[in-house]
Amino acid sequence: MVLLSAQFMLAVDFSILNVALPIIGNGLGFTLANLQWITTSFALCAAGFTLLFGRIADLFGRRRLFLSALAVLGLASLVGGLATTPEVLIVARVFQGLATAAMTPAGLSLLTTSFPEGPLRDKALGLNGALMSAGFTTGAILGGLLTDLLSWRWAFFINVPVAVIVLIVAPIVIKESLPQDRPKLDVPGALLVTAGLLSVVFGLTQAGEAGWGSSMALGPIVLGAALLVVFYLVERKVAAPLVPIGVLRRRTVAWGNVAGLIAFLTETSLVFLMTLYVQRVLGFTPLAAGVSFAVLGVGTVLGGTFAPKVIGASSPKTTLILGGVVQAVSTFALLGLGTTQATMWLLLAVTFLGGVGNMFVIVGFMVTATSGLPDNEQGLATGLATMTQQVGITMGTPIMSAIANYAIVGAGAVAILDGLSVAVAANAAIVLLAVLTSALFLKRPQQAAA
Repeated sequence: MVLLSAQFMLAVDFSILNVALPIIGNGLGFTLANLQWITTSFALCAAGFTLLFGRIADLFGRRRLFLSALAVLGLASLVGGLATTPEVLIVARVFQGLATAAMTPAGLSLLTTSFPEGPLRDKALGLNGALMSAGFTTGAILGGLLTDLLSWRWAFFINVPVAVIVLIVAPIVIKESLPQDRPKLDVPGALLVTAGLLSVVFGLTQAGEAGWGSSMALGPIVLGAALLVVFYLVERKVAAPLVPIGVLRRRTVAWGNVAGLIAFLTETSLVFLMTLYVQRVLGFTPLAAGVSFAVLGVGTVLGGTFAPKVIGASSPKTTLILGGVVQAVSTFALLGLGTTQATMWLLLAVTFLGGVGNMFVIVGFMVTATSGLPDNEQGLATGLATMTQQVGITMGTPIMSAIANYAIVGAGAVAILDGLSVAVAANAAIVLLAVLTSALFLKRPQQAAA
């Protein structure tokens, strides 16, 4: 309960500020060009440092890192809520991102090492996935409510009491986990992978603002990719690598993370596309648009609840493929949306089903990507999975936004709907690609020694 509550809080943080961004910008004096840094500064740190912190958790103590990061998150949230200048708010967001990058893999590895591989771990990961996905939806709704009823500052303040409660209870119920033999931290590998991820994520965030053809997007992405290639070459030669190459060569790790990347990329960006639909085509208010996705949240909770049972009755691979098929079919069904509210029932029905399918994929991915590895590599495995999650969330919206903007020809509701339909079709095709790769390349994970 403690770990799941913390993960839910982190998920809420990802979306709680989206609705409030224009109001924050006006209140603190952000220029329109700099407003994006409220989300970009968080995303850069949350995605760029996850792999490093996941390995640090393995080497220096998962509970220690989890509690330290939680304290930083609570303090950064308090500073963000009290901020009176753009600079202070951005600093607070940077530390929120760093805390998220540390808490997420540390919390997940504490969760996975608390249960042996099998039904109990699958159930724990299913609940974690359900609450994580529900947290994204809750954040969007809660952000609108807090901003309308109180102030945008409460989107920060709400973290503080939760952090305090978890800090009090966690040391009582969570035991520390430390390796018997602790190797030295691979500093060159840590610097290379962190710099590479930061560069790639920065390029992805700039693509959403400046376009995929701009030098501000392509330059950092190419540089980041080159640094990651160098990182791979370095890891092949060092005695105690940050990421052992043998782990990356495991099909469960490699192809499981591919499926997870696509799951997060497609579903979060689909919410973005449907938000544009209900606001710019149907004319809903931002708060009403957020509330309309509550059914998606219900679908993800049900998916996370039932996915472990399906895994127990079949396998993680079967569950992952089944979820991908359901998600793809549901996404294709959105091509039937029209320019009037008469088809709103279709949006509600298929986003619910798509949420169930997406959560089957996410739970199947988490079980697959963390299975077959010993406990002393669980921080690494969950760090990789968390990195996959963050990068998928970051790159999805720029990709779908670029496709939709390219396809929109003219003005008016019909033109916007046509452009969004092209992006929806591309989204569904990407989901089918994940189903195909999982069916062809994914193998059943083997039980690992603790």
